[in-house]
Amino acid sequence: MSIISVNGLRKSFNGLEIIKGIDFSLQEGNCIALLGPNGAGKTTTLRMLSGLMEPTTGTITFRNGTKGEDIRKYIGYLPQYPVFYDWMTGFEFLMYVGELGGLSKKKSKEKSLQLLELVGISEAKNRKVGKYSGGMKQRLGIAQAIIHDPLLLMLDEPVSALDPFGRREVLELLEKLKKQMTILFSTHILNDAEEVCDELLFLHNGQLVESGTLESLRNRHQKSKIDLEFKEKPEKYLNSITESGLISSMNVEGNKASITVVNLDEAKQTIFQHASTNNWPLTKFEISRLTLEDLFMEVVQK
Repeated sequence: MSIISVNGLRKSFNGLEIIKGIDFSLQEGNCIALLGPNGAGKTTTLRMLSGLMEPTTGTITFRNGTKGEDIRKYIGYLPQYPVFYDWMTGFEFLMYVGELGGLSKKKSKEKSLQLLELVGISEAKNRKVGKYSGGMKQRLGIAQAIIHDPLLLMLDEPVSALDPFGRREVLELLEKLKKQMTILFSTHILNDAEEVCDELLFLHNGQLVESGTLESLRNRHQKSKIDLEFKEKPEKYLNSITESGLISSMNVEGNKASITVVNLDEAKQTIFQHASTNNWPLTKFEISRLTLEDLFMEVVQK
């Protein structure tokens, strides 16, 4: 069942169109990533979905609700740069947010303790928020976003500013939460989306350029790829195969080369032949799947 449907969504600022007529729906119970480079329009889209910003044109419908319905009660939202009261403890902050959201003092206390346990910071509940690490603050931010039991949790770049430890903490929390609610989060870190998401939305220059599950996207755009690694810079060796007509693209970084090929069997035979004849100093030959980064580059360059 679709939890939210978007039709013809557009947003302009001072005559400049940022979101250019996007359409999509989110399925209930899924974890969905809104992918795109900085400036693609991800934050603007999330702010419109959350009710914090009015679209210029287009409609946002929650389930089968009426047009224009206030859907904020169904949504939990964590902005990219959340603001906390550093002088409060984590427990006090959640209590405050719960009561602000209409919960009784008793219910707010009960929910705050439950959520501190759920997000893994219950031992720091009486510590001042100003003493929390970045990962702990993001966990607290997620807790405040779900204290009213929303059906849809939206997170704007939840791990982009975190160190590797904090990033890992938040991704593990999302893995746990996606069993309980629908999650939509924006990111430009493609590996994170590949790790935890069921569905992907590719946003580029304010337009939705592709969407679907990772597997369906791979099937639509799949190309064979060969990864090579040399003991030295590979350009002089690869020049001999670039004119073969078997290579559709090549990316060289240091001693590594990633080659997208037209015909895998012919390309393997040609590379092996050249490597043997010309004594290539190969240390690695590997046939790999198209990564999410490869897919993204493929769809945005069309």
